[in-house]
Amino acid sequence: MRLAAIAALFATTAFAQDAEQLVSQAKKRWAESPHGPMLERILPPTFEARQLPAPKSRGARLLVQYCVQCHNLPNPAMHHAAKWPAIFDRMVLRMRGRGNMGELMREMMAGVQAPSEQEAGVLLAYLRRNAQKPIDPKRYPELASAEGRSFKLACEQCHVLPDPMRHTAAEWPAVVARMEKNMEWMNRVIGNQHPPDEPQLRIEEINEFLVKRARKG
Repeated sequence: MRLAAIAALFATTAFAQDAEQLVSQAKKRWAESPHGPMLERILPPTFEARQLPAPKSRGARLLVQYCVQCHNLPNPAMHHAAKWPAIFDRMVLRMRGRGNMGELMREMMAGVQAPSEQEAGVLLAYLRRNAQKPIDPKRYPELASAEGRSFKLACEQCHVLPDPMRHTAAEWPAVVARMEKNMEWMNRVIGNQHPPDEPQLRIEEINEFLVKRARKG
């Protein structure tokens, strides 16, 4: 058991080091590209390789290998399973230089590698397997409560409402904090200014709703 634990630790460490190297290479490429600022701002930089589900799996490795070429690391839970195929197909087309911006897309994708058909199948299956699991509103009439409305207001801006059972009570506060950073980053990058009458996010109410209904750890 001890040898297995040590081997697992070494494998995780090696994956993290490989991932860091790939991210570093991508950032160097962005710095040298006239399109770098556009690429870097596509996704917030708040999700790390060590947070990937099943980080030692081939799907996780392919996600790091191909996706960080063009933007910060995506979280498979960014989208629900039904939404990933169309988004993934669009990304693969872009990596092959055949996206929706013609010559500009070919310039942006210069030097970018695209997955093979077999790799693409593995990667898409990984994304769908670890995608966001939507909440069933029939099971949660408490969505009409004050904390439920705060949860709905915040999370529906970017993705389907997650099922509170996705995480334990101990895990949810860190997830909510990461989502708050994502929203702050999006506003900073895009340059939005909050209108004075915009509803304010009530983080404590969001945590209260999720923690009460979380998966038992």
